[in-house]
Amino acid sequence: MKDDYKSTPDELLASIQEAEARDRRGKLKVFFGMAPGVGKTYAMLEAASAERARGVDVVIGIVETHGRKETQNLLGDLPVIPRRRIEYRGTELEEFDLEAALLRNPSLILIDELAHTNAPGCRHVKRFQDVEELLGHGIDVYTTLNVQHLESRADTVRDITGVTVHETVPDSVLTGADCIQLVDITPSQLLTRLEEGKVYVPDRATAAMQNFFRESNLTALRELALRMTAERVDHELKSVRTGMQRSMVWRSGERLMVAVGPSPFSTRLVRWTRRMAYALDAPWIAIYVDTGEELSQENQGRLDSNLELARGLGAEVVVMPGKDIPETLLRMAHLRNVSQIVVGKPRQDPLFGFWHRPTLVDKLVRGSGLIDIYVVPAEPRTRRMRWRSWYRPEPSDVKESGMALAAVLLMTLIGWLAAIHLGYFAPAFLYLCMVVVLGFFIGPMPIFLAAALSAVLWDLLFIPPHMTFRIDRVEDVMMFILFFIVAATTGRLTSRLRSKERMESERETRTNALFLFSRAVSTARSMDDIVQSAIIQIHQIFGAKMAIFTIGSEGRLALKSGADTYKVDGKEFSVADWCYKNRRSAGRFTETLPSSRGFYIPMLSGEVCMGVLGILADVDEHLSVAQRDLIENMASQLAMAIEREQLQAIQARARLMEESDKLHRALLDSVSHEFKTPLAVIEGVSEKLQESLSSHSSEVSDEAIQLCSEAGIAARRLRHLVRNLLDVTRIESGALLPKMDWCDVGDILECAMEATEEVRRGHPTRILASDELPLVRADFSLMEQALVNLLINACIHTPPGTPIDVSAGIDRSRREFVLEVCDAGPGIDSRMAEHIFDRFRSGRPGGLGLGLSIVKGFMEVQKGMVSLHSPREGGACFRLSLPWEEFPSEPK
Repeated sequence: MKDDYKSTPDELLASIQEAEARDRRGKLKVFFGMAPGVGKTYAMLEAASAERARGVDVVIGIVETHGRKETQNLLGDLPVIPRRRIEYRGTELEEFDLEAALLRNPSLILIDELAHTNAPGCRHVKRFQDVEELLGHGIDVYTTLNVQHLESRADTVRDITGVTVHETVPDSVLTGADCIQLVDITPSQLLTRLEEGKVYVPDRATAAMQNFFRESNLTALRELALRMTAERVDHELKSVRTGMQRSMVWRSGERLMVAVGPSPFSTRLVRWTRRMAYALDAPWIAIYVDTGEELSQENQGRLDSNLELARGLGAEVVVMPGKDIPETLLRMAHLRNVSQIVVGKPRQDPLFGFWHRPTLVDKLVRGSGLIDIYVVPAEPRTRRMRWRSWYRPEPSDVKESGMALAAVLLMTLIGWLAAIHLGYFAPAFLYLCMVVVLGFFIGPMPIFLAAALSAVLWDLLFIPPHMTFRIDRVEDVMMFILFFIVAATTGRLTSRLRSKERMESERETRTNALFLFSRAVSTARSMDDIVQSAIIQIHQIFGAKMAIFTIGSEGRLALKSGADTYKVDGKEFSVADWCYKNRRSAGRFTETLPSSRGFYIPMLSGEVCMGVLGILADVDEHLSVAQRDLIENMASQLAMAIEREQLQAIQARARLMEESDKLHRALLDSVSHEFKTPLAVIEGVSEKLQESLSSHSSEVSDEAIQLCSEAGIAARRLRHLVRNLLDVTRIESGALLPKMDWCDVGDILECAMEATEEVRRGHPTRILASDELPLVRADFSLMEQALVNLLINACIHTPPGTPIDVSAGIDRSRREFVLEVCDAGPGIDSRMAEHIFDRFRSGRPGGLGLGLSIVKGFMEVQKGMVSLHSPREGGACFRLSLPWEEFPSEPK
């Protein structure tokens, strides 16, 4: 019997979080095919027409028919968003208008050719970025894509077809799609369509059949598309089975790591690892080991591009300092529980092979243990000079080599003078001392050059016979060999110590900068202090102008000014606003709005964006990977500091409101009880005086009777107010517990009308209710008091003579008992209608604002509600509603 396994809580939580994230975004459906002409656009338009027939708001964002009549006919009467016209180098180009689409805000939009590159001047560089923004605004998107445009398949397509695809889409766009529909035909059918002119014009179709559209190429591309779809189905199956019992254990814990550097070959490694990670359904890490060596501007740009490619394909990018690359990779692998490491295959030339020590692969295999090592071969290259692949001198190496040559010549002159008095061994020690000292100032290759040149000059000028390379004595030969080994080794070790010291110094600088920044923003006592401290610290570290945007009172971005804040115009502010709304970096050094002057990073604290951090670097300056990571960490620290300050302010306000409510309730309770006894005495005395004076008939006694009557009415109104105050206290304290029982609606109406008889004088009242209303389950006392408060409210806030209608009935469709009190008075202002049931918020003049809030409390404790309706003929209508159920009949 097999054991049943259930999904772990982590799997269920991840599934729920993924579902919630997808609910907030629009739905993406990709019509996927092996090549142009298979019918992706046709299938997309058919699906869109079906959706529109079901009543969905469908518009065409951009669709390319390429002159195909069948596709053109399918456009039909679908609404089209006009294209944006852009002037570029004297040519007018037409592009998808993202702003118009967002303003139109349809339910579904069609975007053809997902891998298209936008013209300069558009918001985004790539069309798929336009699609991501549409999805972020909750708009569903239908789009088309060919397999050769996937980033991870670009190398494979080039190897198959010989064509380099420049317009690519990150695989994360396809894997994040909600639906992928494969549009597939056989290669022979596609070639037939090509010959019939249904794909390209005849001249272009002939050239295409001779190159890209060969049957062998199409067969291979079709296999790629089918494999991609099959992998997608496999992943969907696993998602469907989440939360179900499973009768077998699935392999888990796979994690890949790829070593990335400034080499052009790293692009191939990243794509290969992405394909492997997707096939294994495993997370993967792209790591760059920072050895402390300064990179040229070209290599730095290539490194940034490789890391951005890895990040775009879904990798976790890690920059790890370390001098020993294999040791650092293995240490990172053990820390992150990596099961597979991907590295490039090293190149060894026959001519220079004897210089190579154990390679990176050798060291990784030796220390990997249970970790799998994947060695990916480099792409074939054209024939070239072999020595260039072995060593390419940098400008700094040329300068340091000149310093080494000058030092050797100077030491040769000094050694010549020393050899006259001390013999020919003296120059050897001088040369050795020089090489050790140079190790503190120059790199390894210039050190090797200085050691070799010193050995040669010592042999040529000082070892007898002079001016020859011949050495007669065996001890001199041994001395020459040992001198070269000691000089080269000592110089190399000294150079490595210097490099390691520089690397440790840079690491300490970054750590200290982050520590000082965190301490500065954490010790600030107000929002302005936090922002000013952040601006000062970042300016001191990077020497660049800053701009910090926080969320204002209206929920919009607001610029915080400071001593080192640069001027933000409308264009820069719009870039920062886009960064805030989409929670992604934008501006310079990115592919979103790259023409802006500043680089903008969202300040994220968990899933909440607390603002935007902007940096204005010099025109010729480029942010390194380490600098960018440091800025992102600082943005996160600043976001947490701002969130902490906001939470403290909210906590202080909540504490103040809590203390105020406690004092308020205590005051109401004490005042209400203190008023209760004197009011009872006043009411009783006024009634007795009225009874005693009514037995005397005189003009004075009539006036006294009127005064006593008015005093009694005022006392009863004051008693009603005191009762309301007590009811407020009971509701807020939670002491009000309803006594639900079957009640007669007629009795509730009769008691309420009797209790308000004096108040309703001058207000004709009609009761619109059937005599055969069924029993209702409610609290009799609370329903009576709620109705009394509504009647008193209608009488107080309407002129004398205003009629009042009271109606009662059963809404069987909604299973509710409904009781309404309507008047024909001046009505209630729509601006006050939202707060009409709040305490001390009266919608009409002349009220304290307690009666309606008490009615709301009475209804809510009975699982009911009160609402306000404004009839067309004017006035106000308050509706009480309770859940209704039929009275159970007695058993026969």
